[in-house]
Amino acid sequence: MKFSLTLTLSLLFVASSAFAGGANSGRGGIALFSSSKFNSSQEKGRIFSQILKNSKNEPITVLVSLSRQRAYLFVGNQVAIDTPISSGRSLGMTPEGDFKITQKDPDHRSNIYGNFVDNAGRIIKAGVDSKHDSAPSGTHFEGAPMLYFMRLTDKGVGMHVGYLPGYPASHGCIRLPEEMAKAIYEVVSLNTPVTVQS
Repeated sequence: MKFSLTLTLSLLFVASSAFAGGANSGRGGIALFSSSKFNSSQEKGRIFSQILKNSKNEPITVLVSLSRQRAYLFVGNQVAIDTPISSGRSLGMTPEGDFKITQKDPDHRSNIYGNFVDNAGRIIKAGVDSKHDSAPSGTHFEGAPMLYFMRLTDKGVGMHVGYLPGYPASHGCIRLPEEMAKAIYEVVSLNTPVTVQS
């Protein structure tokens, strides 16, 4: 099945005008994606309703291409959803390999990234990392929303709604446009295979 998905994806890329991205070596030997290699206005996602209708009768798989910043939901061997993504801003932040969806949560919140808010819900300090930042007196941590969360790893990496600037920008998760995240969330089930590749 993996060979078939890769072959189908290769043919899809040859037939489309999808861009190819790459990576550069950043400071301190850390490989960073170069935003200049990505189209800042990514091609919009597409949902192929006729193919999606067969999702009850055919196996569902997801393929994520980090170099192209795209994700594809397959019904059998046909692309049913093609969407832009934003993955981890540095190489390795979004792990490559074969995974399965182990958790689905439509209203998930991060337990690491978010804001420190007061008791009235006002943001006192935004964009914090709960593992490294200290909460100012009188505040508590409120995790960033990760709507339609689909967990891939025990370390918290998953697919969810998020901001797509046109290049890899996340802490490791695979960000999706809301419409696409919802569509994928509604079709996949626990144990749906997800392949993440460069």
